[in-house]
Amino acid sequence: QVQFVESGGGLVQPGGSLRLSCVGSGSIFSMFFMGWYRQAPGKERELVATITSGSSVNYADSVKGRFTIFRDNAKNTLYLQMNSLKIEDTAVYYCNAQWNDLDVWGQGTLVTVSS
Repeated sequence: QVQFVESGGGLVQPGGSLRLSCVGSGSIFSMFFMGWYRQAPGKERELVATITSGSSVNYADSVKGRFTIFRDNAKNTLYLQMNSLKIEDTAVYYCNAQWNDLDVWGQGTLVTVSS
C-alpha cells in the first residue's frame, strides 16, 4: 500500500519561509504525478502546485514567484519551498500522488502565518 507523510509545517511570521516535505513509500514514486494542495478554515481545498514525473511544474497564481515545488526521486520525497509567506497562506497543506488508478493523499501538515 502506498502512503505519503507530510512534515515541515508550523508557525511562521509574515515574510518568513518554510519547507514542506512529503515522503512516500513504495518503489514507484518517480512515476507519480504529484501536487500540493491546501485547505484554509472554512474554505474548499485548492491546488497550490503540481509536478509531473518529468519535473514539469505548474503553480496557482496566488503562489507564483513565492513557492517552489520540486522532487527528489532517490529519496521518495516531494518538497514545497515557501518564501515570502502571507497570512492568507495559512492552511493545512496536503500532498497528493496520482498514477494510473492510484490517487493517494497524505494526512496534511498545518502552516500558520501570523505575527
